[in-house]
Amino acid sequence: MHFKFKINENNEIVNYQNRGMELEHEINDTNSYYRDNQIALIYKRPTPIKVVKCVNKKITEAYFEEESTTDYYGLCKGKYIDFEAKETTSKTSFPLANLKENQIEHIKNVTQNGGYSFLIVSFTDIEKYFILLGKDLIEFINQDARKSIPLNYFLEKGFEIKRGLIPPLDYLEVLEKIFKF
Repeated sequence: MHFKFKINENNEIVNYQNRGMELEHEINDTNSYYRDNQIALIYKRPTPIKVVKCVNKKITEAYFEEESTTDYYGLCKGKYIDFEAKETTSKTSFPLANLKENQIEHIKNVTQNGGYSFLIVSFTDIEKYFILLGKDLIEFINQDARKSIPLNYFLEKGFEIKRGLIPPLDYLEVLEKIFKF
């Protein structure tokens, strides 16, 4: 089993194994709420793996069959929705290294084909969530040589999602205002 640990500047062990899981749980709970209330059908995309060895119904060896695209996909009011969810501890920017090239290409393709593709980014240390539309992500990448998207770009081009109780992260409320669907 492989664990991702790092020693930080305070000589503390930092476990990166479940990084991004809080945002994922919030989105999964929100998507369950959407499905239960017949608002939308949004699902977590499974990671494509090839099972090599199985012992007593337990996978003991497997590998990634192909590169995954984005985290979530589905339908809302007849509109195709496709997005990637990411967290950052930075208070000032979102590192583009957190996105794989094939994910960026997928977001671009969905957008070009009329789907609603975007990022949901959580700036965990300042407790802010944003939607950044695929077209704005691609525009930034094409026009800027920076290796990270500044928080100011999210404030200017993005759309803030307010946390709630039920659902915890109502991103469709924001999308409905943007796209008027």
